[in-house]
Amino acid sequence: MRDLLAITLFAAVVASACGGANTPPAKLTFYTDRFGSSDVYVLDVGGSRRTSLADRLPWAGFPVWSPDASRIAFYAPNDIHGDIFVAEADGSAVANLTDSPSEDAFPVWSPDARRIAFYSDRGGNGDVYLMDADGSSLTRLTDHAAVDIPFAWSPDGTRIAFGSLRDGNFEIYVMMADGSGEARLTDSPGDDLNASWSPDGSRIVYESERNGDADIYVVNADGTRPVNLTLRPLRDGSPRWSPGGDEVAFVSQRDANAEIYVMDVTLSYLTRITETSRDDSWPAWSPDGSRIAFSSNRDFNNEIYIANADGSGQTRLTDDPAPDRAPAWSPDGTRIAFESYRDGMSEISVVNVDGSGLTRIIPRREQEAGGRALRAMGRPLFVKQEML
Repeated sequence: MRDLLAITLFAAVVASACGGANTPPAKLTFYTDRFGSSDVYVLDVGGSRRTSLADRLPWAGFPVWSPDASRIAFYAPNDIHGDIFVAEADGSAVANLTDSPSEDAFPVWSPDARRIAFYSDRGGNGDVYLMDADGSSLTRLTDHAAVDIPFAWSPDGTRIAFGSLRDGNFEIYVMMADGSGEARLTDSPGDDLNASWSPDGSRIVYESERNGDADIYVVNADGTRPVNLTLRPLRDGSPRWSPGGDEVAFVSQRDANAEIYVMDVTLSYLTRITETSRDDSWPAWSPDGSRIAFSSNRDFNNEIYIANADGSGQTRLTDDPAPDRAPAWSPDGTRIAFESYRDGMSEISVVNVDGSGLTRIIPRREQEAGGRALRAMGRPLFVKQEML
């Protein structure tokens, strides 16, 4: 049992809808260890079962650009709970949109950049909520005893895909943007996660453990005709649609360590993008589909790299002793946001695609009694040290 620097963003205890009294309740817990590595776990009460989710959620705790490229949303611990923040793309005007005693996390922008779907336990259990981009007009979209987590908006902004534990394991559901018309999209014995719509809205790609190990599946938007794209032992995960919708980038452990591949979803043609002795992860397509940004620890420290879509021209973008990971392209293709640990704690940074112009969204860190603190808008955001 390791001594972890735990960020307990939420401890929403929920009972599964299909397990009754015999199914242990679960909770979601975030933590960061002393070396800067972070994760998200599903824990049964008493901590008897740990299921890692951090690399199986489309956004985890990382930066999410607004579709108009003007703002970045993220969540951060505030005292002992989490809040949703938005900052201008230049790092200015950091605003706390939720600022409540509840646990708020996982912001997902609507395609028109006017609304944000997010997770909150303010109603007593973890559900999907919706608010305007300024934090107003709060609406509860789901209401269930199990955890519901938003994944993605449909490209036309009419529907939201979300993951739910209401059936004992994570399954993918779709609902209208007003919360009506919930429909279960997957039904498997393993977790189905990391769902996102194809650019034309006709299909959904996701990661599934239905066969005992993680594979990449594509399914029609109505849930019909699921197809396993990878069919390999060991984990294939973190799928990302290309902007053209004809390819999917993903992370695979088929070569013993994590590498990035691209598959043509029609012809099943596979291209290996990275080939190193260390892990490469978190692929992100440029808006024009010509390049892929990713995280790599090939130099024994996580840094941000860029490669052409065929794997050529790999260029290191960041170079810092602290780990950098989870790149996200701005919609105009000029900048990349990423998570960094430059002061020993998680923060959001933005850099131009040539590596210049680094901007730190939350630059100040201060030591506080009982834990380290992050300050934004002049307010301390505490990270407690706990044992798990």
